[in-house]
Amino acid sequence: MGRIPFSYSIRNLWTRRLTTVLTVSGMALVVFVFASILMLAEGLKKTLVDTGSYDNCIVIRKGSNSEVQSGVDRASASIIETQPEIAIGVNGERLVARELVVLINLPKRGSNKPSNVVIRGTTENSLLLRPQVKLAAGRMPRAGSSEIMAGQSIARRFKGGGIGETLHFGMRDWTVVGMFDAGNTGFSSEIWGDVDQLMQAFRRPVYSSVIFKLSDAADFDKIKLRLENDPRMTIEVKREKNYYEEQSKVMAKFLRVLGLSLTIIFSTGAVIGAMVTMYAAVANRTNEIGTLRALGFQRRNILAAFLMESLLLGLLGGCTGLFFASFMQLITISTMNFQTFSELAFSFSLTIKIICQSMFFSLIMGFVGGVLPAFRASRMNIVDALRAS
Repeated sequence: MGRIPFSYSIRNLWTRRLTTVLTVSGMALVVFVFASILMLAEGLKKTLVDTGSYDNCIVIRKGSNSEVQSGVDRASASIIETQPEIAIGVNGERLVARELVVLINLPKRGSNKPSNVVIRGTTENSLLLRPQVKLAAGRMPRAGSSEIMAGQSIARRFKGGGIGETLHFGMRDWTVVGMFDAGNTGFSSEIWGDVDQLMQAFRRPVYSSVIFKLSDAADFDKIKLRLENDPRMTIEVKREKNYYEEQSKVMAKFLRVLGLSLTIIFSTGAVIGAMVTMYAAVANRTNEIGTLRALGFQRRNILAAFLMESLLLGLLGGCTGLFFASFMQLITISTMNFQTFSELAFSFSLTIKIICQSMFFSLIMGFVGGVLPAFRASRMNIVDALRAS
């Protein structure tokens, strides 16, 4: 005899609506947590990776993990600027910028809770090197002045970060004259000002990094080899995109480990719930199973029908969990970047890969929760099943 119709499994789930809803809800909660953690890690990675450009190179001191820990002296910066692979702008200027990165402590709006914020000393070329950064309001800071501009994330979340407000750091008062939009990148969580003025204020004799754009991205290996082997300097050259990708690895790994731990705890409960539901279904349908066997359906048909019900529970739980997890993309959160020890704002990011992983995980929960009850149903003796009350 042929297999049991798919509609049979759907009707049985509909008949047991209450237990179906409860089981699906438990699985949906697990998938929601699982997907949200993956979205969090992906959002962090996307924010940092999108911060960098493949054509740009960043030069930092050898052995430094970030710009905050780096130092490039003026002589080294001058040598770097003379490299023939550096691109030339439309006005004939070399697309290279000496930058300073320091951390300051600012109170948040509302809670007054302090947090570290990145101050980046920039030059006129810094904007040319970062086309994703656009002036959103106000004006650009004047060179040689105590004027700064803040990323939109800083302006929204920190006291003194709005246009017209004043911040005090480096033993000076700095006026915010502009606000820039850097999209979903790490630059949105920074404050920019004139590099020479900031070096004086913080008494820094060296730059944190030198950024330049390659005229041909394929020249990276050549210029990297030349600069890193120059005995006059102790530096390291990286593609800007790779540099920011490395910045995300530690935090993203931490989030994934945390997510996996929580998921294991929650999924154990969800699997047990699915198993109890399916065992109860087998117990309540003993006569029905006996009738199916008497009609000629094989043990494998019974096994497949009950497994199908369990997989449907997993599928419904996965779809429900993903539906609610998708709304997390509307939320922007902030956390500490473990590499720079500064606060970074980013959003959850849902990808096709995360959707596939979440659905696969929900089906695995359904399978594990239903496989033992399904075997029990398929092994029932026909006579005993028909005699059961």
